[in-house]
Amino acid sequence: MKRTGNGGAGRALAIMLAGLLAGGGTAQAAASAGWKAQAEKQGSSQVVVIDAAGPDSFRASFSFYERQDGKWLRTLGKAPAVVGRSGIGKMKEGDGRTPSGLYPLGKAFGSAGKPPGLRLPYTKTDGSDFWVDDPASPDYNRWIRSETGPKAEWASFERLRQPLYRYAVVIGYNEQPVVPGKGSAIFLHLWRGADQPTAGCVALSESALLKLLARLDAARKPVIFIE
Repeated sequence: MKRTGNGGAGRALAIMLAGLLAGGGTAQAAASAGWKAQAEKQGSSQVVVIDAAGPDSFRASFSFYERQDGKWLRTLGKAPAVVGRSGIGKMKEGDGRTPSGLYPLGKAFGSAGKPPGLRLPYTKTDGSDFWVDDPASPDYNRWIRSETGPKAEWASFERLRQPLYRYAVVIGYNEQPVVPGKGSAIFLHLWRGADQPTAGCVALSESALLKLLARLDAARKPVIFIE
């Protein structure tokens, strides 16, 4: 009786899987080379990398890299992160997506005192701090202080004194120039939990965010890469 088997099919499957894994590794290497080149072009030596599980997934991972002695070294992570409820690839205000790409990290803020070790400009917020997300307003995508409360002409805004913004950093999306309706109020802030997406921001656990804040240094021009 002739013996039959699936050795050939098994070898073919193994080859196919190896190819897929190699392709994934190549894509990851290309993305890594891309953000490194972009960061260096901008004079940055600190990069927060947010790697989303997929374009439509809110689940992601967080890593932090620093350039030392001519080499990029991962000094924090990987750790879980979350992004917008609709994933990444922001196109317009309210779409629930987080913008993909590389952006500068601006000033830090929060309702708590300045975190230990932070070397970014820091503002402690109160009830007079607002971020305007009304595309029709000339204040769109800007931090505005109003001692008298929200302005009547703002159809939409965020209060910056809130629990999720106990500690936060401004992500420099849709700036210089500000394009009405392209998206606003994109921050790096505290998460509700690993299974809770944001409205478009990037969020970390408090322990991960505090570790990151202790390393960020404005003199090193930190940026965030979201992919």
